[in-house]
Amino acid sequence: MGPVLAGVLQLLALIGALALAYVPLGNYMARVYSSDKHWRVEKWIYKGIGANPDTEMRWTAYLRGVLAFSVVGVLFLYLLQRLQGVLPGSLGFAAIDPDQAFNTAVSFVTNTNWQSYYGEQAMGHVVQTAGLAVQNFVSAAVGIAVAVALVRGFARSRTGELGNFWSDLVRGVVRILVPGAAIAAVVLVACGAIQNFSGIHEVGQFMGGSQQWNGGAVASQEAIKELGTNGGGYFNANSAHPFENPTPFTNLFEIFLILVIPFALTRTFGVMVGSVKQGYAILATMATIWVGFVALMMWTEFAHHGPAFDIAGGAYEGKEVRFGVGSSAIFATSTTLTSTGAVDSFHSSFTGLGGGITMLGMMLGEIAPGGVGSGLYGMLIMAIIAVFIAGLMVGRTPEYLGKKISTREIKLAACYILITPALVLVFTAAAMALPTPGNSMTNSGAHGFSEILYAYTSASNNNGSAFAGLNADTQWFNSTLGLCMLLGRFLPMVFVLALAGSLAEQKPVPETAGTLRTDKPLYTGLLVGTIIIITGLTYFPALALGPLAEGLAS
Repeated sequence: MGPVLAGVLQLLALIGALALAYVPLGNYMARVYSSDKHWRVEKWIYKGIGANPDTEMRWTAYLRGVLAFSVVGVLFLYLLQRLQGVLPGSLGFAAIDPDQAFNTAVSFVTNTNWQSYYGEQAMGHVVQTAGLAVQNFVSAAVGIAVAVALVRGFARSRTGELGNFWSDLVRGVVRILVPGAAIAAVVLVACGAIQNFSGIHEVGQFMGGSQQWNGGAVASQEAIKELGTNGGGYFNANSAHPFENPTPFTNLFEIFLILVIPFALTRTFGVMVGSVKQGYAILATMATIWVGFVALMMWTEFAHHGPAFDIAGGAYEGKEVRFGVGSSAIFATSTTLTSTGAVDSFHSSFTGLGGGITMLGMMLGEIAPGGVGSGLYGMLIMAIIAVFIAGLMVGRTPEYLGKKISTREIKLAACYILITPALVLVFTAAAMALPTPGNSMTNSGAHGFSEILYAYTSASNNNGSAFAGLNADTQWFNSTLGLCMLLGRFLPMVFVLALAGSLAEQKPVPETAGTLRTDKPLYTGLLVGTIIIITGLTYFPALALGPLAEGLAS
């Protein structure tokens, strides 16, 4: 079997598995967030945190809950890292430096999971399990909660109430993420991923020195790392490490975990707004972009531009030989079109155009299908922009799901789509203009520029993957990337929740013959075009200086 055919067959198997999970998982999540009953364990949690899960919240109160919970998470994780040297199970590792502790705390609380450290050489068992793994669960649940609040804004009318943040948070963890991650962890352990609390072991000599490895609760963290679209690996090699990702089957299984909740949330959306066709329209948009990007990535990485590529059957440099070019292309595309950031190959080693595709996937806003929750609310923002453009074309007040898109709604949507490009481009320009940050680049020219552009794109879009050529463990990058992660996560949430509150207060608009049908293929095409055009106009100059220049020169 040739490598191209193997890659295509893996893609088809993945699509089949996602299709089988789509309806049952989507319907289940709709029931989770629509139920008025609480599980016993949930009641214990509410009592412990002093929350009343039955109190409805307006968008301002919902936002305060999101921000308060996240601030506490940042402080707790920061202190845990600073105290690591005196904690049991630290494996002898010292406390994390202040700037790196800040960066890591912000990274995991914002669901970014950017890592400027070697996991196996810096973090002990307590920090990994009680700190990082816990945030993998709750940060993902926060994203889903905000998306559900926006869906309620579309579904409800004549009220500003969006549900209860604490109830949505707890249900997301207890009913969705913990059971899903537990099943996934068992699968990974059965396939060879490690799960223990062993210490550091010397396993042999390497390049004249001893080689050491430490164990850890890897399978359980790997499961929620992918299922929650987090991405932070137990080891520096991330999902290219055999302890995290032992076989080609686990590699495909991890891609499935990355995609399954974001895609299924479109079904949840359709059920909660009372029209599964609307969910299918959003799904079709996401799937069209995802499949298109996978096809482009496979083409760039399998294309033979020289004798080395021809002999190898593709661009193998930087890719794990257990997985091959096709599987690596699917993984890279999926992880950058979601907010995952996990990698099974080094994106810096991709062809120039291949590296550009990974960046473009993040620049779209990670909405195809995006992160858990963040992908859905990001796509719904773009849906509002698309109906606004359609309304301008025909001279009619735009409507979406029975709600008028007035000046207030379009201003909030516009602010949402401007935040991350501003962060990416301003901080990239500053890093290139100042003398010190450039010293962190491994390469010069277009590829070196791509390293910095990728870093700020990844941080601002809460992705977390790295181009694998930039030394980001400096005070400048730890501080500025941490700031980008904070602003890139929570400023968009402000506008999403404000938009949800505005929509919920409206009375429904009856559908007429002139209403744009947003559940038809025509609208799906309009939405795809809107996403590509807005991204292209925003980022094309920066892409032209980096990956496009490198790709066209090779």
